[in-house]
Amino acid sequence: MASLQSLKVSLRNEANALSRQELSDNEYSVGFNILMEDLEWQTYQKFIVPQLSQLLASLFKSRFRIAILEIGPGPRSILEYLPDHQKDRIRKYAAFEPNAVFASRLEERLCNTGEREERCPLPRLEGQADIRTEPFVLDSSVRSVSDRGTTVFREKFDVVLFCHSMYGMKPKEDFIRLAIGLLVERMEGSMVVVFHRDDTVRFDGLVCHWTASYPAGVVRVPDDDEKLEKFASFITGFTLRSVVASKAICASWRKVCRTLGAREPGHLNHLSFSSPHMMAVFTRHATALLELTARVPTMKAIGKMKSREARLRRPACVVKPTTIPHLQECVRWAVKYGLNLSVIGGGHSDHCIQNHVVAVDMSAFDRIHKLELENCTKASSLDADVGALITAEAGCMTGNIVSRAMAAGLAVPMGARPSVGAGLWLQGGIGHLARLHGLACDAIIGAIVVSVDSGCVLCVGYVPMQHIPTGAVHSENDINLLWAMKGAGTNFGIVVSVTFKAYTAPLYSIQSLAVSPSDELALQLRLREFAEIAGNDDRTSSADAFLYREASQLRLGVTMFASPTTEITIATPKPIEDTWGLENNSEIVDGVELFDAEMYVSGMHAGTGEAKTSSFKRCLFLKDVGDAKIVGHLATAVKTCPSSLCYIHLLQGGGAVCDVAAEATAFGCRDWDFACVITGVWRRDCDGTRIAQSAVQWVYDVAQTLLPWSCGTYGADLGPGSRDAALAAKAFGPNRQRLAHLKHSLDPHNVLAYACPLLKPTTNPKLIILVTGESGSGKDYCANLWVSSLKECTCGIVTARASSISDAVKREYASATGADLTRLLNDRAYKEQHRAALTAFFQDQVKRQPGLPEEQFLSVVQNAEGVDVLLITGMRDVALVTNLSPLVPDRKVLQVHVQASVQTRRTRGALRDEDRVDDDDHHIGPHSINLDYRPNLIFDNDTSGSGAAEQFARNRLLPLVQDGPQRLANMVRAVPNFPRPGMEFQHILGISQQPGGLDLCVSLLQAQFTGDWATVDAVACCEVGGLVYASALATRVALPLVLIREAGKLPTPTVSVAKLPSHISSLASDGQQKRIEIEQDVLGQGANVLVVDDVLSTGETLCAVLDLLEKAGIDHKDVSVMTVAEFPIHRGRQLLHNRGFGRVSVHSLLVFDGV
Repeated sequence: MASLQSLKVSLRNEANALSRQELSDNEYSVGFNILMEDLEWQTYQKFIVPQLSQLLASLFKSRFRIAILEIGPGPRSILEYLPDHQKDRIRKYAAFEPNAVFASRLEERLCNTGEREERCPLPRLEGQADIRTEPFVLDSSVRSVSDRGTTVFREKFDVVLFCHSMYGMKPKEDFIRLAIGLLVERMEGSMVVVFHRDDTVRFDGLVCHWTASYPAGVVRVPDDDEKLEKFASFITGFTLRSVVASKAICASWRKVCRTLGAREPGHLNHLSFSSPHMMAVFTRHATALLELTARVPTMKAIGKMKSREARLRRPACVVKPTTIPHLQECVRWAVKYGLNLSVIGGGHSDHCIQNHVVAVDMSAFDRIHKLELENCTKASSLDADVGALITAEAGCMTGNIVSRAMAAGLAVPMGARPSVGAGLWLQGGIGHLARLHGLACDAIIGAIVVSVDSGCVLCVGYVPMQHIPTGAVHSENDINLLWAMKGAGTNFGIVVSVTFKAYTAPLYSIQSLAVSPSDELALQLRLREFAEIAGNDDRTSSADAFLYREASQLRLGVTMFASPTTEITIATPKPIEDTWGLENNSEIVDGVELFDAEMYVSGMHAGTGEAKTSSFKRCLFLKDVGDAKIVGHLATAVKTCPSSLCYIHLLQGGGAVCDVAAEATAFGCRDWDFACVITGVWRRDCDGTRIAQSAVQWVYDVAQTLLPWSCGTYGADLGPGSRDAALAAKAFGPNRQRLAHLKHSLDPHNVLAYACPLLKPTTNPKLIILVTGESGSGKDYCANLWVSSLKECTCGIVTARASSISDAVKREYASATGADLTRLLNDRAYKEQHRAALTAFFQDQVKRQPGLPEEQFLSVVQNAEGVDVLLITGMRDVALVTNLSPLVPDRKVLQVHVQASVQTRRTRGALRDEDRVDDDDHHIGPHSINLDYRPNLIFDNDTSGSGAAEQFARNRLLPLVQDGPQRLANMVRAVPNFPRPGMEFQHILGISQQPGGLDLCVSLLQAQFTGDWATVDAVACCEVGGLVYASALATRVALPLVLIREAGKLPTPTVSVAKLPSHISSLASDGQQKRIEIEQDVLGQGANVLVVDDVLSTGETLCAVLDLLEKAGIDHKDVSVMTVAEFPIHRGRQLLHNRGFGRVSVHSLLVFDGV
């Protein structure tokens, strides 16, 4: 599909300059209407209006009323399509519209000069809109609102908007400078906004505050002679003087349009042209570039760019810092002026260069160092198979590191391409050692980073002393920052160097085979055989598969890798050869030779590795590549690829990749068998042509098709554009919310705005209540009633909302089956008819998307911004708080189970008379035995009327949202660099040292206890952490205090158990196992005990306490736990559940994000 720009060039070449005549206003208007009558308007809806609305939303945070000057708005201002609440804030409007036809229509709409009785689209204007029927030019004054003929504007503007109106303005940067001069002074946030169809437009010498693109724009024109002539005339910008010449040239124009235009399926009577759009936003700091280039070296020409998209972009400038102070200058400049930076490493990322943004080339930082373990102070804590440490600077390529390490007999688990740079190591790095040693990011133990907040040089994790720059400091957020570096490191600072674990270098035995499956069924069989052979437990072997097309034939290529030893006697991997009956062609290579032995270099398409090609790729993670539906999609993808060079690459995972917990590093997508890399390839001389555009679109189409079957996406390739939005939503697994908060904390100025997009952190809701129960128990009714009660009890101060998580499933089910969505959402009887099918549909979705429940939960939470309390219904009865609280670690999550008797549920129509259900089957009593977890609260909803539910809201829910917990949280002091450098310690015990702190804490413990105080026999605590609060609570409620202490500190006889170190003690001490004990007869058999502690983190201490109480004769069903603070990210509740203590009631007053 040709672009409008290439169409314009071709059309102009058909007419000589002497025959051209400027379009009249009416002719221009006709052509404009043809342009806008079809798909072009969709671009406005999908890109222009949302982007403009988002920009204005940020502006409204700093001012109540705004004034806008629009240049060339056409017959209708784009502002009319903004949300009403934004239009109401526009108080002044002026415009330059040189087309008299357009100006007349615009004035009629905005100034009420016609016979229209409609409401003015900008209803809060203070005075008339000022519409000028004249061009916005450099050599004339900008005239006054009050006297249009003599003076300049007396009022400045908050926004100057060019919406497709810069065509013909040259040089464009001078017009931007003129517009910047019209912005309000002394107020941050005023901006010049440009929307333009040509995404290669230049603004030399200026720097964008923000830029975005929409490459998917398409214009569709009817294949009609008259309309094509008028459209061609509009695109060229002129008509023809001579009637005779006009006929001939118009015929040529029609031919050009039909030659270049694409006829899309379903629209064969139309011609389609690509119309990529860009947005550029400038502030009054757009001219600040000279200040940076005076201090930091620059590059006249951009170095090698592997990414075709990056090659086509035009940065404002490329700086090449040679020292760390240069990098600090870049950051401080960007922060000072509210501008962004992009970073160039290996040049593979599509987003390392952005239009009109300063790019930082890291190629000068290219040193590699080796450290022997005997010189490493951290050696004792490293894995036994680690041979040394390698420190590589961020300008190094993977091939450089592999070569240098191999020369020393070492290997660092890296990616499979020698030319990739630091961006890949920091965001994953999937190579042939991944099954044995993990991803590249898993080998990272430290880094030197320039903070994009302060500009300081940070030493993160462990870096050998000799490689720590002078003046570097340990980050106050060291643990979180190192965690983020391992999978999302391009988002949080400019990385200078990375320190890796290195292992003994292996030799590799490689065997490559290729077959031609006759059909889809044969391909499925081959892929299943391949998956079975690859799926052995031998971590020293791995396998790749390539799906491609050769001579119009589907081909499946397989490469088996084995690296069990460094000896040349290495065994070759024979199973695939034996299974497929093909000749063995194995060879022995080292880590450097391995790059050239890759099938995509040496085996496909007769070895295209040396050819000049461009490529574009996206990567998803798959489990069962032999699944019939996945095979069908893969086969269709290869059959329909627009270039014979395109291919799909399956890289094996598992092994050490899966050993790392999803939450242990930022790289949260761990549970996959194969990484599926969809690669569009075309010859370099086809850049910018229909072939290249089709290959990119093919990649996205295949990715979108496979996305429902994937268990995550690879964030390394993704950027902030709208095309990547759906893929980015599935990157980072369960870590997206934590990463969003870290991004907000560590890059508050959004300096690194063009890295893989993260969620925007939400500050609300602070309390999430999961309302569960059987069908007919009344959970939705109760949730809505509790929302009303909380608002009423707090006089509207507390905002609350009830949302059903199952609504999304119902929408998809209705779409797939044709069921009536409105009735599914609102008609109980109709919903019950579909319940079994709905359940089966949901289970099938979860099977294909194992993380679907978590994604739905996060989606509901993210859509509740501005709400204090969110009640969620429609969740399945599983250990919800245990599983979901780590996903939102800074929010309090609790579960309220609504139950009703079978008779009540039958009365409500949820059960039919023929349904046989024992009355106790779904009724949770205080000592229920049918669940392996316990909800935080239980509400019996058998009584009629709303009284009981309202009382429950007042007595149980209201205390959770009153100001006591927030006052308590404000008393917790954060202590940096304790108990070790780089860690921030939340001083929970310090509450007792604050005036009124102990009394407030104890009163909240008493008020928020979810059990019955009358049944509690004793309060127990373990050492000083719990003693402070437990003793005060025991006194208040007049119960005995039972002490649990380290072994040897209580008189005999005692009962004792082993206790692993807690999270903090393991960091502050030697981490040795200890024993805790309790006096033997201090508690009677069957006693009901409340355990009080200061913190729930990893759960090791609490598990030991529960083990001890059980050994002392106390059944854990008779134990409740209350803690002052909880750190959900450590999954302490998960440990309790795994150890068999899921039915213990656990309640925490406060929750904190982080470690």
